[in-house]
Amino acid sequence: MSRSYRIDVKISDYDPARAEAIKEAAEEEWPFEDWTGEAGEPLTCQGDDQLRIGVTEEEFTVELSKAVWRANGAYCRVMVNALYLDELPYESHSLDQSDYARLMPGND
Repeated sequence: MSRSYRIDVKISDYDPARAEAIKEAAEEEWPFEDWTGEAGEPLTCQGDDQLRIGVTEEEFTVELSKAVWRANGAYCRVMVNALYLDELPYESHSLDQSDYARLMPGND
């Protein structure tokens, strides 16, 4: 079973001349969109998709980092934040008839 994630990435200390190649390499690993960052600033982006069956967040980070490093031609910092979308913590809320009576006067 595949798992749905939102992946946020921040790439810093990269060669600005290789920014487009870095973006392309990262996008081959994950459907990133909305890149931000100009020369000298970190590149940031995010994207939602599913990790392949059997791939952990750590393994994904390794593969993405290697792709970015190859495109950069050297080490650069690759920070990955993975949010598991299938089982987010949540709170349930529901109102009852007494709430209706209290909130909707005249609709008894």
